[in-house]
Amino acid sequence: MKSASFSLLAVALAAATAAHANEGMWMPKQLPLIAKDLKAGGLALDPAKLRELTDFPMGAVVSLGGCTASFVSPQGLVVTNHHCAYGSIQYNSRPDRDLLKNGFYAATLADELPAAPGSRILVTVDMKDVSAEVLNDKTRALTGKARTDAIEATEKSLVAACEADKGHRCNVYPFFGGLQYQLIKQMEIRDVRLVHAPATGVGLFGGDADNWMWPRHTGDYSFYRAYVGADGKPADFSKDNKPYQPKHHLKMASSPLNEHDFVMVAGYPGRTNRHRLPTEVDFAFGWQQPAQVRVMGESIDIIKAETAGRREGEIKMAARMQGLQNYFKNLSGQQASYDGSDILARKQADFDKLKAWVNASPERKQRYGADLAATESLIAERQAIARAEYLGTAITPSLLNAARQLYQAAQERAKPDAERKSGYQERDLPRLRAGQQSLDRRYDEQTDKRLVAHFMAQYLAQPASTLNPAWVDLFGLKAGQDEASIRAQLDKVYAGSKLADTAFRMTWLDKDVAAFKASDDAFIKAAVALYDDDRRLENRDKELAGKVQKAYAGVQQAMIDYHASRGEAVYPDANSTLRISFGKVEGRNPGNDGDSWSAFTTLRGIVAKHKGPDEAKGEFNAPAEQLAAIKARNFGKYYVKSLDSVPVNFLSTLDTTGGNSGSPVLNKNGELVGLLFDGTLDAVIADWSFDPKMVRSICLDARYMLWQMSTVDKTTRLLDEMGVK
Repeated sequence: MKSASFSLLAVALAAATAAHANEGMWMPKQLPLIAKDLKAGGLALDPAKLRELTDFPMGAVVSLGGCTASFVSPQGLVVTNHHCAYGSIQYNSRPDRDLLKNGFYAATLADELPAAPGSRILVTVDMKDVSAEVLNDKTRALTGKARTDAIEATEKSLVAACEADKGHRCNVYPFFGGLQYQLIKQMEIRDVRLVHAPATGVGLFGGDADNWMWPRHTGDYSFYRAYVGADGKPADFSKDNKPYQPKHHLKMASSPLNEHDFVMVAGYPGRTNRHRLPTEVDFAFGWQQPAQVRVMGESIDIIKAETAGRREGEIKMAARMQGLQNYFKNLSGQQASYDGSDILARKQADFDKLKAWVNASPERKQRYGADLAATESLIAERQAIARAEYLGTAITPSLLNAARQLYQAAQERAKPDAERKSGYQERDLPRLRAGQQSLDRRYDEQTDKRLVAHFMAQYLAQPASTLNPAWVDLFGLKAGQDEASIRAQLDKVYAGSKLADTAFRMTWLDKDVAAFKASDDAFIKAAVALYDDDRRLENRDKELAGKVQKAYAGVQQAMIDYHASRGEAVYPDANSTLRISFGKVEGRNPGNDGDSWSAFTTLRGIVAKHKGPDEAKGEFNAPAEQLAAIKARNFGKYYVKSLDSVPVNFLSTLDTTGGNSGSPVLNKNGELVGLLFDGTLDAVIADWSFDPKMVRSICLDARYMLWQMSTVDKTTRLLDEMGVK
């Protein structure tokens, strides 16, 4: 089955109507094809310029690997969300230097702190369609594990050739379920430093209570800086490195932002599921996501209980806790929107129309029929595995995960680099090392042990015939064992390992397989014992993945062709690659509470919500200096007469998802007016089903950020650097 070309998409897009003008996370190369919609929406820039990755403004937009950011000065200053920099803030925090609570400002370059290990700033410089290379004639003839292995081998070859240009990170990304592949080349800046973060009472004001909610009053911003070697090329951290000088950076807006103004966002959205089949939608909301929500909810409660009264433990678990709470609330919101909706019925009706279109033509039936028939049975097989193994991550001690990774690395080092598993090649070793290093500030034994014992009891309560013997035998456990007795056995295992010691753990990065097999460290021994079973499961999954890829890509091709026959646009689901969305600053009527949502919130809302440090969770505790400035109406040039205050956050119709956090929100001239940081709880279902009446993205207003920086935090050096007068 041949892969689709983007010329086919061009035909569809050229004929497409703008029924949902704000729907779509568009690849840069697609933007000229929707130029009329962009210009009609208010864009003043030439839409063709937006496809140029190294030109303005796209050249200023960067990935942090999970979040988005942008250059805002000629000296490599980068702005992103506070919650995107949270891991680095947490990593640099101690009870006696609590940056999470109090914030951080580097008064000089010398005061800037190394970001968390493994932090990267990635600047996309090229995207190339490599579908023909990945899915060549030989590979298309294969199935199962052989197909998966062939695809991986080609991807590694393409990446190796791309990374011959030193200082770059290259990856091959699948689109439309493996129907198409793009080779993406990014400059990889490895020396990243924390420059400024506001106090928690600003950057996380409202905490989990306000997360995904409107009205919102959160100063969700922080700053990094990119450093390079003396030669201007990416380098590891060194005191002799110098700030990177980007070719392009964003400037602050020269005109005020108003309701109904055009805005666009460039970023790296993580994942959407709008092209998923009905059976996948039913499984996700009928079982998988409810199970995930339950596990996450119990994990959150355990972490709170085990770290209560231990600030060191709270700090170590802070980044994990933030991620859990965010995803827990997101999935809960999706489920609430899905339950009682007609989403599955609509998905099924659309799929039935696709199948009817295929079956209406002998030629189409011959081309797509087999893939349509095979896909659903293969997906059912994959779902059965997911049901059986969903507790696998929850029952794994953190140090056992570390040991398994270390032992896998030792196994792979014995092979030629090209034959090593992806993630364990020479190119991956710095990231692997950084991940092991970061455990020193993110591992809390008391909490880890309680989490494992809790979920292990649930795992062992399942029918004995469904349990993996390798896991049951690993720690001498047995079906039906209770949490207390599990904990007693785990105490011995944890006591029998020294991997919690960072220096000891890091020595294993250079040891060979024989050293692992000879070790008497409890978690090292466990990793060795699990290795064969891990490979068995990996090979099983690769066999199934190869079959799914072949069939699923065929279904996606049928979907593209069907929509093209109707003159309808098809954009690929988000997959952490660079995309652009556009829309307007706009409130919503009614909001989820039945009231109208205004487009902007103001400083008055901070005062109204403030509860002080004695509030149980401390989520609404604005800094005293900020409250004093608001009370004195010290608004300066950021005062907006129509609001009688300074704007804090605003709503937009931008189509975004996780991964867009930190994305620069630009006005019609490509100037920075804010940062994307959230959506509304009743519209997060848009990851699966887009509704333009409901979808609103929540953005930090740049005027609030600049007011806080100038009036309260006095970050004069940064304001001068950004050209803010």
